[in-house]
Amino acid sequence: MRLLLLFALLIPAGAQEIYDLLLKNGHVIDPKNNRNGRTDIAISKGRVAKVAQGIPAAHSRRVVDASDYYVTPGLIDIHGHFGSDGVNPDHNSLRSGVTTAVDAGGVTVANFAAFKATVIDHSKTRVLAFMPGAPDSAWIVADVAMKDTIAGLRPGDILTNIYGQNMPSLADARKRGILLDSGQLWFRVAVPALKAGLLPDTISTGMDKKSLLLPRATMTNVMSKFLAMGLTLEQVLERTTAGPAKAIRRPDLGSITVGGVADLAVLELRNGTFAFLDSGHAKLTAGKEVRCVLTVRDGVVVWDSEGLSLTHWRDAGPYSNFK
Repeated sequence: MRLLLLFALLIPAGAQEIYDLLLKNGHVIDPKNNRNGRTDIAISKGRVAKVAQGIPAAHSRRVVDASDYYVTPGLIDIHGHFGSDGVNPDHNSLRSGVTTAVDAGGVTVANFAAFKATVIDHSKTRVLAFMPGAPDSAWIVADVAMKDTIAGLRPGDILTNIYGQNMPSLADARKRGILLDSGQLWFRVAVPALKAGLLPDTISTGMDKKSLLLPRATMTNVMSKFLAMGLTLEQVLERTTAGPAKAIRRPDLGSITVGGVADLAVLELRNGTFAFLDSGHAKLTAGKEVRCVLTVRDGVVVWDSEGLSLTHWRDAGPYSNFK
């Protein structure tokens, strides 16, 4: 105790905190906090410590130059399949900027303990699950093919696969306060619906072992499809951050808030010629594509395709210092 007190006395009053990670000069889009512009984000002990312009690089142990990229809250995918017969959330979510993935494919009260032991406890991704029949469950995910279920949905419940093959009339569902999630996607259904103003409340992948191959249902791929169909980047990010956080009733997620969890995605908007596939064996071509270059989960870099957080090998020192 005396040693700790002595150490505290040796620290100058008002000494500058040294952050763990600093993202510099990125174009931050944070719909919940109405941020849309260039700023810095400092992270310390897994939390967002500061959001401001001009935070000195010398005040952080690791610095990422994000000036060529968009920085957003960690993306939230509310419709995936991650159970024993599903896909690995870390391999298929983190590399797309998804830090929170929700299983909507069959976790129940009876098998939740096994799901937690085999998936949740072994994933860097924050994995949640919808559990039909749970006594404290206030919402469900219903597939549009389950027409007998739609009539029983309550305000705040989520209807997914709204642009799928069996798309029903959704005007009444929206009036009743039911949330609409994209899920499975057919361009021949989605394009006319979006032109008519029927935008989803949330955008998800519906990923499983089949859809990851065709139609390549990763989050950045699905986001790119919605850009190609006419949504703005801001509209897409609203529906992959703040929107799904509200839908799953986790207000602590989906934003970049000082004191909040440091889940972030660094995205690149690429220009070129790109082809996107749908679940109905059709394609759409467009001139832009979203790509994730870096993902931060709980303050730690877990995906870094360009080595933005790393030191060039010439400056890295001998391998004996590698940690």
